[in-house]
Amino acid sequence: MKLYLLAGEPSGDKLGGALMAGLKALLPDVEFAGVGGPLMEAEGLSSLFPMDELSVMGIAEVLPKYPELKRRLNQTADDVIAKAPDALITIDSPDFSLRLARLVKERSDIRTVHYVAPSVWAWRAGRAAKMAKSIDHVLALLPFEPPYMEAEGMRCDFVGHPIVAEPVASMAEADAFRKGKGIGDAPMLVVLPGSRRAEVGRLAPIFGEALRVVLGQVPKARVVVPAARPVASAVIEAVATWPGAPIVLDPRGDPQADRMKRAAFRAADAALAASGTVSLELAASETPMVVAYDMNWLSWQIMSRMAKVDTVTLVNLVTGRKAIPEFLGPACQPKPVGEALATLMTDDRQRAFQHAAMSETMTALGRGGEAPGLRAARAVLDGLGR
Repeated sequence: MKLYLLAGEPSGDKLGGALMAGLKALLPDVEFAGVGGPLMEAEGLSSLFPMDELSVMGIAEVLPKYPELKRRLNQTADDVIAKAPDALITIDSPDFSLRLARLVKERSDIRTVHYVAPSVWAWRAGRAAKMAKSIDHVLALLPFEPPYMEAEGMRCDFVGHPIVAEPVASMAEADAFRKGKGIGDAPMLVVLPGSRRAEVGRLAPIFGEALRVVLGQVPKARVVVPAARPVASAVIEAVATWPGAPIVLDPRGDPQADRMKRAAFRAADAALAASGTVSLELAASETPMVVAYDMNWLSWQIMSRMAKVDTVTLVNLVTGRKAIPEFLGPACQPKPVGEALATLMTDDRQRAFQHAAMSETMTALGRGGEAPGLRAARAVLDGLGR
């Protein structure tokens, strides 16, 4: 069997590598072709061209590279047709992936599989119908997504979220972190102001003022800030004016950065986090949290009108309960954010409520079952009648 895979960014490369490992475990003679990064190459893929050529986000960034991206799109479509695989598997990166699937479908009857369902349950529901014109099979990360895809005629399998396969720090590692940073038994708060420069610029002042509220009520609290690698310098500069003498975890040049971040999550009594995937990482560690996010006025007006859900945190979405307090858009103000965080740090019942919701979420996302990559591989092969 020959499969053609395409990933356009590091998160897709990670999904693709796990999928390829699962496919090889189930079908040792499977052959791969396509475009991917180092994790997919480690599983046997010889990439048609460097994956990072596709890792472009935002209109301003895409426009100058559009001619080259279009050339790569046509080149990839030609390569798929020439290799005539049993299936084309596109992984996330919907702008490039779905255009590729459409070109391939126009010229062949090759089966198309897309890994990561678009969040049509949240906004732009019409994407599913548009996608169905060129996609046969969808692999979904969230348990409530299949009905949305199936309603448009596509097969859709929930295969589990990759977060359930990620390591979580032990309590021994958490205790060692506290001891190593001189925190001891003091209340500990993890603060995560985003992974993009614009996010840090907008959220850091709000988060800093929210900490003044927290420290007014929990004066012995220690603050730890695990900086995201792309914005480490911006985070260090921003937190210099925060109260509480924050401990910044700078990941640059630190081979133990991911382990230290996981240990900090596990050691924390609570977290203040920007909305995004980090909230799911915190949930995996069962770290109680408050989520806050702000954006410019125009973006908020557009997003709030298009949204079909009234929460953005996956724990709330999966469980159907507002376990995680959210302060979004105009509600992202220092005083209410700080008060919610102080309450979370001092209220055992609220932390227990969150722990239960996060545990339920991880179970729903596949924790305790087969690894998502293996489940995805089974779904692909089953769709092909193998």
